[in-house]
Amino acid sequence: MEIKSIGIVGAGAMGAGIAQVFLVSGYEVLLLDQNESALTNAQESIRSGLNKLAEKGKMSAQETEAAFGKLYLISKTANFENCDLIIEAIVEDLGVKKALFKDLEGIVSDECILASNTSSLPITSIAAALQKPERMIGIHFFNPAFLMSLVEVIPALQTREGLGDEIADFLRKCDKFPVVVKDTPGFIVNRIARPFYGEAVRIYEEGIADPATIDWAMTTLGGFKMGPFALMDFIGHDVNFAVSNSVFKAFFYDARYKPSLTQQRMVEAGYLGKKSGKGFYDYSPDAVKPAPFEDANLGKLVVERIVIMLINEAADAMYLRIASRDDIDTAMTKGVNYPKGLLQWADEIGIDTCVRKLDQLYNVYHEERYRCSILLRMMAAKQQAFY
Repeated sequence: MEIKSIGIVGAGAMGAGIAQVFLVSGYEVLLLDQNESALTNAQESIRSGLNKLAEKGKMSAQETEAAFGKLYLISKTANFENCDLIIEAIVEDLGVKKALFKDLEGIVSDECILASNTSSLPITSIAAALQKPERMIGIHFFNPAFLMSLVEVIPALQTREGLGDEIADFLRKCDKFPVVVKDTPGFIVNRIARPFYGEAVRIYEEGIADPATIDWAMTTLGGFKMGPFALMDFIGHDVNFAVSNSVFKAFFYDARYKPSLTQQRMVEAGYLGKKSGKGFYDYSPDAVKPAPFEDANLGKLVVERIVIMLINEAADAMYLRIASRDDIDTAMTKGVNYPKGLLQWADEIGIDTCVRKLDQLYNVYHEERYRCSILLRMMAAKQQAFY
């Protein structure tokens, strides 16, 4: 597989970030969008990003100019004719993506690789729209694409054998950390991270702790860079809730992924987080940030409950061969900046302790969301560890 020219569809923040990744790595990039202002904004963003690299001494002025000179702004898919790889970063709509790739397949060569940056839609379903589905693959960057090192590589059921590994090798040359993952809902990160939000909201709904206290516990005691409520406000509740809904539906309404009514009401009210000025927190200029109740025992309870649920998801992903042990831990540390790999964390807590605490939750609630992964139960019985 030889890649020289890369096409990117969608000049939003994600598309521009992906373009910068490949420009810095020396590739020619064709960036397409129907919206002229989006292309102009993307061009300015890329220029600014390259200038910052020069200011930090990571690239010379000559190198940044050479990289920027390889960026071509286009408005027609016909311009992708000679591309070796095309990545779409457009709206999360399966029908729209299928239509795009059908169009592209009539333009590009038979060897051109077609890729989707989707965070939750099935790559297999997108590939089914193609005449040559074996060329289709998922390449999921995290936002901001240039700064976040993790990339999930998702072969579809139809993807030709070995393409996933070839794409992973290519991304390593672009200074990224690729992880190869099975084509299942949410892939690695969006699947395993659901309890970080869902269990935090559940604790709040039960009146155990308020958002400020939960965020304090998860950052100060748990070591996470952002608490779940601050992070949901940052992502946007419309986006976060849509992903939760997508994963829940895709797993045939498995109770472990059940979205929160609290978050649904916030979306309905237009309380979307920072971008709307109000979410779980008030972002108006004169707003006073609520103080957490800094009780060590309460904080420990909050961290333990959320982390145990995250570990359970990570163990289940490994049991179902969604990804390898190392890729799962890498994905969560490099993709969402968790303080440590969840399977490593399980070893530190003790597999038997994880099982016991999950069983305690299940015995109290009798809800399927708290069912213990069979892998954890088998490992506890055999006194095994992940590492």
